[in-house]
Amino acid sequence: MHLKYMLLILLMLMSRNGVAHEQENCATTINELKVMVNDQTFPLIWKETTMNDDKPLIMSILEINGNLFLEFTKTRDGLWAESASIICTAGNNLEANFTKEQIHTGPAANRILRYALGRGGKFTLTKLGAEQLRIASNGWSGKFSPSEK
Repeated sequence: MHLKYMLLILLMLMSRNGVAHEQENCATTINELKVMVNDQTFPLIWKETTMNDDKPLIMSILEINGNLFLEFTKTRDGLWAESASIICTAGNNLEANFTKEQIHTGPAANRILRYALGRGGKFTLTKLGAEQLRIASNGWSGKFSPSEK
């Protein structure tokens, strides 16, 4: 009999713990993204600063048909990857999750990257001060600064 009550109490505590988690905040448009990060001047174009091949990646946050879209272009080489995405807060970071159906790799993506992103995943965006962002995904990361295309 006591075992039943102990299990009931344990279940109640576990369900209560689940409710205590911070609710995810997500954006599907640029306006929602700027509200979510509480920055109406949040840059939508970022240039990689950690690449040493003189062909940095450019990450653009676009809105196409009312949906957020991330586009990565390798300077002078073309499309690296692009994906429709919802961007959500995850602690102090932003996460743009994508499925294997949403991601499209371009000619500038090497075979390893195509394989890593081709199964779906996420891009994690971490603010590193006022003028820098670390973007990471499946075995890759780079630091970016705001850019004007």
